[in-house]
Amino acid sequence: MNRKINLNADLGESFGAWTMGNDGEMLQLVGSANLACGFHGGDPLVMRNTLRLAQENRVSVGAHPSYPDLQGFGRRPMKMAPDELEAALLYQIAALDGMAGCEGWPVTHVKPHGALNNAACSDRAVAETVVRAIVAYDRDLILLAPALSQLAEAGRAGGLRVVEEIFADRAYQDDGQLVPRSQPGAMIHGAEASLQHVVRMLEAGALVSQSGKRLPTAIGSICVHGDGADAVATARHLRDGLSALGYELVALPAL
Repeated sequence: MNRKINLNADLGESFGAWTMGNDGEMLQLVGSANLACGFHGGDPLVMRNTLRLAQENRVSVGAHPSYPDLQGFGRRPMKMAPDELEAALLYQIAALDGMAGCEGWPVTHVKPHGALNNAACSDRAVAETVVRAIVAYDRDLILLAPALSQLAEAGRAGGLRVVEEIFADRAYQDDGQLVPRSQPGAMIHGAEASLQHVVRMLEAGALVSQSGKRLPTAIGSICVHGDGADAVATARHLRDGLSALGYELVALPAL
């Protein structure tokens, strides 16, 4: 069994005077960070400062692009023409990559955010648009995609290196999709509950749904949402608990 595992978080989502999460502490715990690119959160100064913190902590960084939905934090579904969506993704990836180049800390991966990620998981056409944008920009970028998703399949079909992730704080349906946030039990609350949820899936080599159904899959990364009230405590407990079980926590490119 491969005991290397990556811990990632969605960070750099503050905007202007509005603060989201505790990026400074999270970057001391995770191996990779997915940074907002301005369309759902983040702004140029936040982006630059988060890149600098990531570099200080030797955390690999990726672009975390979304639908253009700043007011809705990128969590509202949108219908966009494929060429418009592709252009929006290129714009966001390029913005982070340009800033990262100035700081001397490379962008290593891409992970879509929120409603865009959800759509790409179930809609192959959206997934293929995301993949086209990444390939057009830099086919050497890693695609961080939810396990057993259309996005992961489209990424492999498009020739990208794909790392499949699970969510420490989200429950799964029997088809492998996340339980919608609007439904009871969608969120896993508490650091120990999140650890047990993750370990159950890692040891099974499968997604484990609310009903107990197992869906075999490769698992390379674990996401802790950085905007939760207990995000730091959960990330620390996961890191310590997985290390105690013999897992080696690494940055995404080291998988």
